[in-house]
Amino acid sequence: MPLTVDDFDYDLPPRLIAQAPLPERGASRLLVVGDDGALADRRFGDLPEYIHSGDLLVFNDTRVLHARLFGVKESGGAVEVLLERPLGAHEALAQVRASRSPKAGTRLRLADAFDVTVLGRAGEFFHLRFPENEEVVALVERHGKLPLPPYIQRAAAADDEGRYQTVYAREPGSVAAPTAGLHFEQGMLETLSARGARLAWLTLNVGAGTFQPVRVHELADHRMHRERYTIPPATVDAVAATHAAGGRVVAVGTTSMRALEAAARSGELKAGEAETDIFIVPGFRFRVVDALVTNFHLPRSTLLMLVSAFAGRETIRRAYAHAIAREYRFFSYGDAMFLTRHDEENPDHAL
Repeated sequence: MPLTVDDFDYDLPPRLIAQAPLPERGASRLLVVGDDGALADRRFGDLPEYIHSGDLLVFNDTRVLHARLFGVKESGGAVEVLLERPLGAHEALAQVRASRSPKAGTRLRLADAFDVTVLGRAGEFFHLRFPENEEVVALVERHGKLPLPPYIQRAAAADDEGRYQTVYAREPGSVAAPTAGLHFEQGMLETLSARGARLAWLTLNVGAGTFQPVRVHELADHRMHRERYTIPPATVDAVAATHAAGGRVVAVGTTSMRALEAAARSGELKAGEAETDIFIVPGFRFRVVDALVTNFHLPRSTLLMLVSAFAGRETIRRAYAHAIAREYRFFSYGDAMFLTRHDEENPDHAL
């Protein structure tokens, strides 16, 4: 039977959707899913107990842009622009909300500070040309707002400026945070290193497409949005050394996993910069990642499909039912899970 979105649905009480971060990063809960599927309710500060000496944790060091901009069309109508990703120094793809979709050639005045021109459509996104006197990233960082996810029912506040970034965020380019990393404090990174774990880095710039729903019934008909990633040679070397020594590669977040597995689709992990539209569903052959730190994901989402591929669909169903019954906090500002890979003997499907 082909996989459908209905295979990845669950009922979530709205009260469990975290609307704000906890006062301290490390105060979140951690649901540990054992190799045998056993569930353990822990605190995120307990994570080092599950990381072995010789393991390698791979983090996504992307930084969230101030990618939400408000403005007006030439007609005076209001518009909201959410950057998807820059295309070079002076062009970008973006979501544009307006009473009527702007046509090619339309000029938009954003933040009452600069004009952009609509060049056309690229699927669900608009292709915009920004002023040539300053690069896109610099403009949006100065004039834009921090873009919180659509399920957070409030505007970004001052606290979000720090809390919706990881403590190791360095490379600007995302419009959504790699949220599993939000739990890590500098002290935990030092603790992990002191216990013999190694830390490595990559960059995957998360686009606005990460929040777009799956609009088809059968997963074989779904096409993922594209995201750009960079994997340094040092990270490739660290992965090879870890596996050669019998250690585990632990992806911190689904973005780190997507980058690593995309760069290894030929069978060998490769360093460099590329784009990926990898779609990980049950039956996918994992080549790099052995364990995963992740948050809880939306029903019917591609990220729920990814973790189901990694840990097994039945295991994830039980884990999510347990988390709901125990009132874990869900999504970006919510609690975390620690998963180990479970390779199904009879995979359902691979895309």
